[in-house]
Amino acid sequence: MRRREFLGVLSGGAVAWACSARAQQPAKTARIGFLGLAPASAWQEQIEAFRAGLRDFGYVEGRNITIDFEWAADVAQTAELAARLVRSNVDIIVAPASTQVEPARQATRTIPIVFAQHADPIGIGHVASLARPGGNITGVSMVLTEMSVKGLEILVETVPNAKRIGVLWNPTTPTHPHILTALRSAALTAGVELVLAPAQAVEDFEGAYAAMSRDRVSGVLVPSSPLTNSQRTALAELGVKHALPAMFANKANVQAGGLMSYGSDFNYMYRRVAFYIDKILKGERPAELPVEQASKYQLVINLKTARALGIAVPPTLLARADEVIE
Repeated sequence: MRRREFLGVLSGGAVAWACSARAQQPAKTARIGFLGLAPASAWQEQIEAFRAGLRDFGYVEGRNITIDFEWAADVAQTAELAARLVRSNVDIIVAPASTQVEPARQATRTIPIVFAQHADPIGIGHVASLARPGGNITGVSMVLTEMSVKGLEILVETVPNAKRIGVLWNPTTPTHPHILTALRSAALTAGVELVLAPAQAVEDFEGAYAAMSRDRVSGVLVPSSPLTNSQRTALAELGVKHALPAMFANKANVQAGGLMSYGSDFNYMYRRVAFYIDKILKGERPAELPVEQASKYQLVINLKTARALGIAVPPTLLARADEVIE
């Protein structure tokens, strides 16, 4: 073999070996930071939906993706944990609700942030618009303001001759002041008075329910927040104890013993987060990924709780329900 031919064979073999070696190298493992509000056990179903969504796009923990979960003991700790995720240089931060998005936003303007159940991303300035979010934040919105107004209407329809409706709201939830503004307007239309009961920690629940009971409210509207979503059993028990029918935004609250819920499918929203993660990991910018608004809303009624509260749910409302728990 002539020298030139030999070098050509050698060169070709080297190229083939290099390509083979690159093919055998494991792909970069993506690191996702998840900023949650404890207890983690309260979010087990949503986390499994999130993981299922990742698997749909070919991401498997321990193989090509890792998830660093940080569970804040209270809202005050979310800022510290958001900063920790930023220092650990994760590729993306999943901050489910506005409660977690705000501290994550303050911690970084460069790492992409994806939300799963944001109530009003435009209203509080987390995105510029739904079509073009701008910045480093995008995800799935559940349009909580409109849902809360509809929830108030259904609650008034359920409770005969209602004059006062309590609102268990959370001052630490960034979107709740906007929701209260909309509810005040809706209450005027419905001819009811709102009794506001703030609660920003589990320890505040008993006092809030006792105060609403003293004010003789006919029912309680509970706008969604990470706190009320995670403390489902405690809220259901307080509703029965004080004989106060409650309207929630999360079906899981009704499964735990609450009277009713009107809202979007939490499991769908958490599963949908994987779509954004896949797009971002493949090079797309959060600023150009449109925010998705949940389009399907469910009315769920717990008849067992209704009987315990002595509430006769109108047949027309039962006919409209997507699910009735016996």
